[in-house]
Amino acid sequence: MTAYIFEFIGTAMLILIGNGIVANLVLKGTKGSDSGWVGIALAWGIAVFIGVFISADVSGAHLNPAVTVGLAITSKFSWTLVPGYILSQVLGAMTGSLLVWLTYKKQYEATEDASAILATFSTAPAIRSPFWNMVSEVVGTFALVFGVFFIAGGAMGEEAISLGSLDALPVALLVMGIGFGLGGPTGYAINPARDLGPRLLHAILPLKHKGKSDWRYAWVPIVGPILGALLAALVFIGIN
Repeated sequence: MTAYIFEFIGTAMLILIGNGIVANLVLKGTKGSDSGWVGIALAWGIAVFIGVFISADVSGAHLNPAVTVGLAITSKFSWTLVPGYILSQVLGAMTGSLLVWLTYKKQYEATEDASAILATFSTAPAIRSPFWNMVSEVVGTFALVFGVFFIAGGAMGEEAISLGSLDALPVALLVMGIGFGLGGPTGYAINPARDLGPRLLHAILPLKHKGKSDWRYAWVPIVGPILGALLAALVFIGIN
């Protein structure tokens, strides 16, 4: 249970800081409206650093179902723990997003653009093309999970690997690089929990100008990252 709790806490912190920068950027009446994409990519890198550093020594700091599944495929993580980890990650993402909403409550009330409000909870493509949007998520998540395998120092045949606290910075830089280099098409969810949990929260919160939660797109940031993790795991197995 301690591992599940720290996955929950780490993911909540990840979303609190990550979605917080988006809210600061797009909501009406904030002081961060000129942050731009650079601010988003930097803040998500910092968010990953904080989440990993907090939870690494207890849970391994997956904070992402794609990472959890990738490690399980490579026999670096027990499949019996996968459901509990994913549930902890989704609930943590919902909690982090709830804290963002509480922090920016008056700004949410002042913002009439429903798409801007949804952007503070979940990702959306710059050009909507579900197949190619999924490809973007596959490529971005492949880069994340494949990089994590090596940052965590794992090779096939070794004991189970996890992210230690010293790995927080390189993982943060990896996510930052993905944001700058690959994030443009979809907003780089690269994490099913990061998108699904907050999207669920968006659907149930009493937002003044809520609009739709765009469930027709919601499968993309779930299926894409899982496929990207699967591909990363298979390549990792193939070269070891």
